[in-house]
Amino acid sequence: MAKRHSPRDILDRLVEFPTVSRDSNLGLINWVEDYLTDHGIVCHRHWNEARDKAALFAHVGPEVEGGVILSGHTDVVPVDGQAWTTEPFSVTERDGKLYGRGTTDMKGFDALAIWALVEAQHRGVSRPLQIALSYDEEVGCTGAPPLIESMAALPRASDVLVGEPTSMRVVTGHKGGVSYWVHVHGFEVHSSILDQGVSAIMWGAKLIDWANRVNDEQAAAEPKGMAGLFVPPYTNVHVGQIHGGTAHNITAKDCEFGLGFRVVPGETLDQWRARVTDKAAALTQAMQAVRPETRIELIEKFALPPFAPTENNGAEALARQITGDNSDNHVSYGTEASHFQVAGYDAVVCGPGDIAVAHQPDEYITVAQFQDGHRFMERLLETLK
Repeated sequence: MAKRHSPRDILDRLVEFPTVSRDSNLGLINWVEDYLTDHGIVCHRHWNEARDKAALFAHVGPEVEGGVILSGHTDVVPVDGQAWTTEPFSVTERDGKLYGRGTTDMKGFDALAIWALVEAQHRGVSRPLQIALSYDEEVGCTGAPPLIESMAALPRASDVLVGEPTSMRVVTGHKGGVSYWVHVHGFEVHSSILDQGVSAIMWGAKLIDWANRVNDEQAAAEPKGMAGLFVPPYTNVHVGQIHGGTAHNITAKDCEFGLGFRVVPGETLDQWRARVTDKAAALTQAMQAVRPETRIELIEKFALPPFAPTENNGAEALARQITGDNSDNHVSYGTEASHFQVAGYDAVVCGPGDIAVAHQPDEYITVAQFQDGHRFMERLLETLK
């Protein structure tokens, strides 16, 4: 009979795979698939176009609809330039904490979900349990929609538990987002005749200044609708990277930067798409009055719908039953819960670990939180009997 690993054994193995989003996750996926298959669980994959990454999903229990999905992602953020005091791709236990990249975001939950699926297979459940492990969550949740579509191969579940780190609190809403890579195409001249050229940097700065003004206006306005549930209580715009130019005495031919919106429920991504598109078009018109070949190009990188609280949410009821948590919790970071919600599932975010240490050097999950997650899975299995 195949060995049944403990959650900690599984966590140790998952962390050893350096599944940074820019790299392949197939080593991890192969290991998980082999482990589940050894226990008689039929696995399915969805491949990315390059076939260097895959999502994995599986079903345990009767072949009926109405099951529960445990949703996690397999990718992690880079460790480049971070001052780690432990080996990032190995779990190190110290002072009640389990250090390692992804221990809290979110291989801790993944390990518990894999453990629970194998236990469900051996113990038996009357309500199905499914697992959904995605790729490319950390670069905009872009792997979730094709995974969800592929899961039509299974009996359709009804409730989705997304195990992002919430310290085991039940989260029923979060902001969405739409992100662009902006390429400002300027025209080079000697800086002494600046008026005859178009500096991509200086015109790009006008769009960035617009973003700052939007943030100021949003912060000064009275929060409306569900916006007041979030911190900050409004949609905000952020520029996190910028580069461009050739030399100090040449107007910049190119300037590129990332610009993204964190959108509150009650507002749509299309509203903010329209606003930035209109502003870029107005700036382009002014640039082209100097040089017609210039322009501002907006390249959409990802779109994540807001995740809105709903009434009669079966996943929320299930998570509250198991945890006993009746508090209202809403977060400003995004998760794959919103993609499941758009696809018609009831969804909730609830998992072990603290989001404050995610993406940080010496990322960790406390042993206590990991044990809380284990107890959650035990109670879930009892509920599904």
